[in-house]
Amino acid sequence: MSKIENEQNKQDIENKENKENKEKKDTIYNVKDLSLWYGETQALKNINLEIKRNEVTAIIGPSGCGKSTFIKTLNRMIDNIPGVKTTGEIQYHNRDIFDKDNWVEELRTQVGMVFQKPNPFPKSIFENVVYGPKIHGIRGKSDLNQIAEESLKGAALWEEVKDRLGDNAYGLSGGQQQRLCIARSLAVQPEVLLMDEPTSALDPIATHKIEELIAELKKDYTIVIVTHSMQQAARISDKTAFFLMGELIEFGDTDQIFTTPKDQRTEDYITGRFG
Repeated sequence: MSKIENEQNKQDIENKENKENKEKKDTIYNVKDLSLWYGETQALKNINLEIKRNEVTAIIGPSGCGKSTFIKTLNRMIDNIPGVKTTGEIQYHNRDIFDKDNWVEELRTQVGMVFQKPNPFPKSIFENVVYGPKIHGIRGKSDLNQIAEESLKGAALWEEVKDRLGDNAYGLSGGQQQRLCIARSLAVQPEVLLMDEPTSALDPIATHKIEELIAELKKDYTIVIVTHSMQQAARISDKTAFFLMGELIEFGDTDQIFTTPKDQRTEDYITGRFG
């Protein structure tokens, strides 16, 4: 082998290692052979997928297919349900979230959750946003004011509420309440946002605002969203996972899933033959 060929081989190996290291670094979640049971009923069957940094991953499928169960495993919310058993792994930054070390609180700080229906606390707008930081020991008024402003701006709500931060959050519209819940999640500076059908209870205008917000948020956050709307998944996501009866049928780039699905069941679902 010539010296030039030897140098080229070294460079190729280095480039490959750099690419592999970058891909490893960009993987936030690596789900390996995940299965889950509620008592005797199996809800998830051998799920394998990776969730990448600064991408929106949409989880689609008919009712009862395991979408919400899956998303709730990502920050161990399923711990709150009696009789749940899991096998397999969910690695978050190469650390198994089911590790016996008690780090659930740390995980849930890094992985925020927004639910199907807006669930503000019966407190002022301001107190809703700073609730998490206060729990984590932040008490300074100027610090809390800054957190509230930055979080509300991050949720595209600041301009609408900055003059009434002391008002009860229940006085906001449904869409505003949902953005307030997003602001509340952002206030503890998470890395990941889990969204379980965050627009299903909203009108089309509020839904559009949330979708625009998601497009902005993915610049700074990794987002996993469960949605019944295939149109929404196609509009806002980078990757799409199609679940059916607890199985992951297909996972890939959203454009590919919606234009050239590899599995006939995926095509049947997205074309409306069932669901």
